[in-house]
Amino acid sequence: MAQIQNWINNQVSRSASTRHNDVTNPATGEISKTVVLSSVDDVNTAVAAAHAAFPAWRDTPPLRRARIMMKFRELLEVNRDKLAALITEEHGKTFDDAQGSVTRGIEVVEFAQGIAHMLKGEIAENVGTGVDSHSLHQPLGVCAGITPFNFPAMVPLWMFPMAIACGNTFVLKPSEKVPSCSMLLAQLAKEAGLPDGVLNVVNGDKEVVDGLLTHPDVKAVSFVGSTPIAKYIYQTAAEHGKRVQALGGAKNHGVVMPDCDLDFTVNALMGAAYGSAGERCMAISVAVAVGDVADALVAKLDEKVKTLKINNGMVTGTEMGPVVSALHREKILGYIDSGVNEGATLVADGRGLSIEGHENGFFVGGTLFDHVTPEMTIYKEEIFGPVLCVVRVATLEDAIALINRNMYANGTAVFTSNGAVARRFEHAIEVGMVGVNVPIPVPIAFFSFGGWRNSLFGDQHIYGPEAIRFYTRSKVITRRWPESGIAHANAFVMPTLG
Repeated sequence: MAQIQNWINNQVSRSASTRHNDVTNPATGEISKTVVLSSVDDVNTAVAAAHAAFPAWRDTPPLRRARIMMKFRELLEVNRDKLAALITEEHGKTFDDAQGSVTRGIEVVEFAQGIAHMLKGEIAENVGTGVDSHSLHQPLGVCAGITPFNFPAMVPLWMFPMAIACGNTFVLKPSEKVPSCSMLLAQLAKEAGLPDGVLNVVNGDKEVVDGLLTHPDVKAVSFVGSTPIAKYIYQTAAEHGKRVQALGGAKNHGVVMPDCDLDFTVNALMGAAYGSAGERCMAISVAVAVGDVADALVAKLDEKVKTLKINNGMVTGTEMGPVVSALHREKILGYIDSGVNEGATLVADGRGLSIEGHENGFFVGGTLFDHVTPEMTIYKEEIFGPVLCVVRVATLEDAIALINRNMYANGTAVFTSNGAVARRFEHAIEVGMVGVNVPIPVPIAFFSFGGWRNSLFGDQHIYGPEAIRFYTRSKVITRRWPESGIAHANAFVMPTLG
């Protein structure tokens, strides 16, 4: 059985570690390969390679870095289907969904192609008599990325292209559940012309994570995952003097107003709640029904949920595949049990689903709860599965207050035909990403992605303009050229440059 190793200095690097993790196809339950669980020695080797490559890469003109990004984007387009097939094989989401996620990653590489323009500083002439000032954006050094299982290509592409375009070098630690995409991305980056040591991949578990968080040569850490781990990443890395952006969990609400286009809204909620089997940090997991729309909303959702096309993600026409692992399936089933036990109305039950020919796959059917209250476990906790909860409220203000009280604040949406309602929602809601009749408002690459409250730890969001600020530090130069032969008095006071 094939074992995936590491990628250091633009080649496969074999670890001395004897530990490994099985990589399973969620649709069949079969082990397809294994991946090495690296040691701290492997982390040190990768960071040393990145550290050695940094000076030359930092001094490479941004336009040359941009040209490598252009070639990398071309190779990603050519290999999009290959990446998507790996995603479906190791994560389980449908092939079409996987293709879409690769495209959203490619968009960030397209944005990174403009790095020469984005790294321009500012200049102010004559800030004082004969004195000019200008600012520079300079790279940090070695940066690290720790990515989740649900987007094996997209999230790494949200991180390392921006970091290396800014002149940094990078060490990527992908999820040990889905390691293959990161290795292919690194190989494509080499083919695009990326020099040795600029991008490295170290596979592993917590031992690798802790090695990166504490290594003195790692200057910044990017993370996407659950909130408890995001808190740990942020605290540990910050204690070791590093910049950190740690994106955590979510409980995204979709507010359904009585004046919405109900058929459009139901279709939007179906994709947002059950696409990728709900394993998205931007999934809508709570539908907030306002006023008298609730009964009609639940009836239409029930009809749709019970006709979901669930199968192996490689089967044409499949709308929802399996969840990532047997352990995660059991966790989701436990949440469904708790919803029933705590008094929610189970409208559609996804337990006990078996797919012919894939009886050992990790499938959970689409699940719909009505009459959910904020005190219930299925409302309070991130399920990360194909479970949609309907909460009923009387007014828009009640919906806004409900969302603003939630511990998470990643994404939200409102479905309405009323511009005044939409504007009120946009301005009053305390959430990082907001959609108006857009169920999954993931910003395009020239904005930035990130939530508020317990959905983000750190000051900067991921990709887009905020990535430039995260992956560089600014330097201000104040410059004067005294005229030769003119005597100048000693300056013993604070200079005013007047």
